[in-house]
Amino acid sequence: MANFCLILQYDGTRYNGWQRQGNTPNTIQEKLETILEQLYGEEIDLNGSGRTDAGVHALRQVANYRIPRVLSRYSCQEIQDYFNDYLPADIRVLSVQKMEERFHARLNAAGKLYEYRIDCGEVAHVFDRRYLYRIEEPLNLQRMQEAAEYLTGTHDFRSFCANRQMKKSTVRTIYDISFDLNDGILTIRYHGDGFLYNMVRILTGTLIEVGTGDTLPSQIPRILEAKDRSFAGFTAPPQALFLVDVFYEDEEENKA
Repeated sequence: MANFCLILQYDGTRYNGWQRQGNTPNTIQEKLETILEQLYGEEIDLNGSGRTDAGVHALRQVANYRIPRVLSRYSCQEIQDYFNDYLPADIRVLSVQKMEERFHARLNAAGKLYEYRIDCGEVAHVFDRRYLYRIEEPLNLQRMQEAAEYLTGTHDFRSFCANRQMKKSTVRTIYDISFDLNDGILTIRYHGDGFLYNMVRILTGTLIEVGTGDTLPSQIPRILEAKDRSFAGFTAPPQALFLVDVFYEDEEENKA
C-alpha cells in the first residue's frame, strides 16, 4: 500500500467539525474524502490526527490515507494541487508527503498544541471578533497561572470531558499551559499528549472563572478529584479555539 500524509489548514466556522457524520456532508473529513474519491475513482478513508469540534479551526492538522500501489500514479505535488483546485477556500492542503506504510496520523501522534484566544481589552477588536471570545470582566492573570499549575502533569481529566458516558481512560498529560497577553488579546496555549472531548474548551472556561474570581485556584485539585463534569467551569465557545500543531515521537523528543 502507498501511504500519503496531508498537512491541512482550515477555518472551521461553517463546518460541523472534522469527523464524517451520517446526517450531514458538511464536515472537513467529508469534503476531503469526496475529493479523494474524485481523484482515484473509489472510496478512500482519511485518518485525521484528531477530531476538532464544530466551529473549531486548525492551523496545522495532520491526516493520512492509504491506497493500493497500483493507484499511486500521482506525485505529491499533483495531489496537493488537485485538492486545492477543488476544495473550498476555507480549507487548504499545505503539503503532501509519502510516508512509510505503518504511519497513522492519529495512532502515532505523541502530542498536540491548542490555543484559545480571548479578547479582554478595553475596546473589543473589530476585524478578528469572529475568531475571539470576548470577556468584558477583568481577568486576574496571576490567579489563572496559579490554577494552570495544578492542571499540568498527568491527571484524570474526567471532570473536563463533555462525554459523560466515556468508557475509555480519561487520564491525560498536560506538559504546559502558557499565557500570552498582547494588544488586549489573551492567548492560552495547551500542550499535551492528547485531549478529551471538549477538554480544552472546558479547561478554558474553568480558567476564565478563576480569572473573574468565581473559582479559586486552590479549588482545582478538588475539581480534578471529583471526576464529575458538573464541578468544572463552563465550556468556552468554539470560534476562538485553534489546533496549532500535532507532534510525533521524534518531534516531541526534540521539543522536550
